[in-house]
Amino acid sequence: MSGILYVVGTPIGNLGDMSPRAAKAFEECDFIAAEDTRVTVKLLNHLGLKKPMMSYFEHNKRERGGEILQRILNGENCVLVSDAGMPAISDPGEELVSICHEKGVKVCAVPGPTAFATAVAVSGLPTGRFTFEGFLSVNKKSRREHLEEIVNETRTMVFYEAPHKLSATLKDMANVLGDRRIAIVREITKIHEEVIRTTLKKAAEDYANGEIKGEIVLVIEGAKKQKLRWTLADAVQIAKDYMEKGEAVSGAARLAARDTGIKKGEIYKALQEE
Repeated sequence: MSGILYVVGTPIGNLGDMSPRAAKAFEECDFIAAEDTRVTVKLLNHLGLKKPMMSYFEHNKRERGGEILQRILNGENCVLVSDAGMPAISDPGEELVSICHEKGVKVCAVPGPTAFATAVAVSGLPTGRFTFEGFLSVNKKSRREHLEEIVNETRTMVFYEAPHKLSATLKDMANVLGDRRIAIVREITKIHEEVIRTTLKKAAEDYANGEIKGEIVLVIEGAKKQKLRWTLADAVQIAKDYMEKGEAVSGAARLAARDTGIKKGEIYKALQEE
C-alpha cells in the first residue's frame, strides 16, 4: 500500500503561526521533501524533532520528484514543504503534486500561512475578487508582456517581488498600468511588518533607489470598468492618433488597448494590415 503526500504550509515569518496539525504531520511522517533543508531544519529544531530530509527545489525537481514518488509508492509518508508558506504556490511542489495524483497517490493538505491572501486582507484594497499573478519575469520583455496582458484587469491584483527588483518593477507597472492605488506589504508577521499605501507613480519615484528590504507582496488596484463600448475600429483610430504623436506601432497599440479594453494583439494586427 502506498503512502501519502502531505502538502504542509509553514510560517512565513513568525514561528508562532505553526499549526498543531502541521507539527503533527512533521512528527508522524517518514521523511520530508524540503525546498531548502537548511531552512527546514530550523523549524524541526523549534519543534524538537529530527527527521530524514531530501532537498526538492526548482533545479532538481524532475530528478527528485521521481525519487520521492517511488518512496511514497513503497509505503512511506512524505511531508512536502517550501521555505515559507504553502508549497506549490510560487514555490516548488506543483509537479510533485501532479505526478502523485497521476499515480493514484493520496495527497493531503495541511493549510498554513499564505503571504498573498494575508497581504490582500491587510491592504485596504477591494478583497471581494482578486487575481494572484505571482512573480513577474526577470526578462524585461516578458515582464512587459505580462503587464500588458492584465492592463484591463478589473480585479485587485497581487504580485510577489524581491527587494532588489522592486524599483524596476514599480517603474514598469506605473508605465504600463498607469497611476493606481497600491499597497506594498512587507515582512508579513515579522518584527518590521509594514503596509505602505500609496500610488504606483509615487511608489516608483519614492522607492527608485531600492531602499525597501525584506519579503514583499504588491497589492494593486484593478482597472476601472470601461463605461463605453469600444470597437476594434475605434481602437485602431486611437492607436493612429498616438502614432501621429510619435508612438511606434507597438506602443500605440498598447496605449489604445489600455484606453479601450481591446486586446493589444488585435489592434497591432489591424494596424499592420492597413
